[in-house]
Amino acid sequence: MDVVAALRTFLRVAETGSFSAAAIDLGLTQPAVSRQVTAVEAHYRTRLLHRTTNALSLTVEGERMIPLARRVIEAVEALDETASAEGPIVSGKVRLSLPAPLGLYVSDRLPGLLQAHPRLAVDLLCREEPSDLVGEAIDLEVRLGEVADGSLIRRRIGWTTAFLVASPDYLARRPAPAEPGELGGHDCICYSRGGDGRSWRFSDGAEESEARVAPRLMLNNAAAVHRAALAGGGLAVLSHILVGADIAAGRLVNVMPDRPPARLPIQIVYASRRNLAPRVRTVLDFLVAAVSDDPLMREA
Repeated sequence: MDVVAALRTFLRVAETGSFSAAAIDLGLTQPAVSRQVTAVEAHYRTRLLHRTTNALSLTVEGERMIPLARRVIEAVEALDETASAEGPIVSGKVRLSLPAPLGLYVSDRLPGLLQAHPRLAVDLLCREEPSDLVGEAIDLEVRLGEVADGSLIRRRIGWTTAFLVASPDYLARRPAPAEPGELGGHDCICYSRGGDGRSWRFSDGAEESEARVAPRLMLNNAAAVHRAALAGGGLAVLSHILVGADIAAGRLVNVMPDRPPARLPIQIVYASRRNLAPRVRTVLDFLVAAVSDDPLMREA
């Protein structure tokens, strides 16, 4: 039995929760996946998965096996790439979680990365809330703002730029606010990002202020907030990635330009610095470069 290959198969089954989904990802048949998992269990003389007709779940031993198996695979990949006569070869899949605007920003840049590294694959997740990196097998995640979890490695790579915007149609009905204290009389479109979404922070360059808002519409995705703002639903705080072209074209208006939303640090987080696989390092370097390419996100 190829123990490393079998451990890879077990990890993919654990990550997807399905023999059939793992088989598709790995380019194997479902029976082949099942045989490899059974072989791992036989090799280590322990059951790793509970199997029923309709469900699949990890045993206690299976849960313990996951971080150990990942370390083995990462070490083998690093050894293979270091020992290659052609130099380091980046291969394998990287699971990457990004806020929706940044996911849109990098999505048209990822094909270039994959062309440069034919054996690399990226599984991109667009989400607003922090993930369980270990439990969901996420290699890298970008978070906005401070990171409270001290167990994670974090690296600041830039700063957000956002605008308070509204459509011309909305502003024809409701005069634009001149300062944050006037937001209480407006329809606000909010989304939560690790909080309740009901507080907006603004900066005049010298100090920050916080304004509480009562949202008429609450959404859990920035792209959905963007569409609602374009439709005249009210005021919204949105990334320049989403609204820059709309402001330039007059579809949205930059409201309170002298007191814009406060900037947040853009931080990459990952679970461990040990044995950071070349595939993960390559994607991390790609993200750093992509953010640096945008002057509105670039680190000072």
